[in-house]
Amino acid sequence: MLAPNVTSALKEALGPDAVFEREPMSAHTTFKIGGPADVLVRPSSVAQVQAVVRICRETAAKLWVIGCGSDLLVADAGLAGVVMECGERLARITVEGTRLTAQAGATNAAVSEAACAHGLSGYEFACGIPGTVGGAAIMNAGAYEGAFADVARELTCVDGDGNLVHVSHDEADWGYRHSMMSDRGLIVVEATLELAPAPQAAIRAKIDDLTARREAKQPLDMPSAGSTFKRPEGYFAGKLIQDAGLRGYRVGGAQVSEKHTGFVVNAGGATAADVRQLICDVQDRVRATQGVDLHPEVRMWGFEA
Repeated sequence: MLAPNVTSALKEALGPDAVFEREPMSAHTTFKIGGPADVLVRPSSVAQVQAVVRICRETAAKLWVIGCGSDLLVADAGLAGVVMECGERLARITVEGTRLTAQAGATNAAVSEAACAHGLSGYEFACGIPGTVGGAAIMNAGAYEGAFADVARELTCVDGDGNLVHVSHDEADWGYRHSMMSDRGLIVVEATLELAPAPQAAIRAKIDDLTARREAKQPLDMPSAGSTFKRPEGYFAGKLIQDAGLRGYRVGGAQVSEKHTGFVVNAGGATAADVRQLICDVQDRVRATQGVDLHPEVRMWGFEA
């Protein structure tokens, strides 16, 4: 449990309506799984993000940062420390010419829609990625041959001391599901994208096409964290899992999706322990049958080493 002075400092900095004690993380993850966080805070400005970072630094409280809680599995025992949710309270989107600037909590879907409304193309690929701009920047999110690094120009981040840091496209050092920001523990609070003018009808058609393709192939009707594994070089994770005979494989309430074997879903009442064990079982079976190591794309928080 956090010391009382940490909670009181957070309430003073953000206001009591932005601080939630013993908050169940199952309400803040797309898996709908996770025990309580000691404290969850919801900042509504960059200055408040800086304040949270400084309070945690000064009190030695562990800080966890989430957006929509996608791509995340939280342990059943929950999380010790402070969870900072950069979500809907930090989601402003502005457009000037061909540049779109979005705060970290803006969802990828909202950004693609805003770009479309202004006749700007380039972010359609992300319309169905279940997360926020902050997360997309950190992991260089991508889909349908597009990636965040393709359109990002500059980021505003907060470092471990609560200072603002501006990061250019080249400084971000993006790779496959990787960035310099993740290495340095920077918190992305705002991203500026350079997009291209295009007919709004064409942008809308592409968004609709990608949405239809995603709905046809992915288990969007069941809680998940998106694609469970990173793509192994030269392979597709879903096909490896399918060929290993694991379609529909279950551990408790966790299941390898019948619709897309690259997804682990919460089929009803799954615990974090169920999901973690299923992921381990899949890794073991694929390694044993096909000699390929699968690495989780899903982040796992709060588990014992």
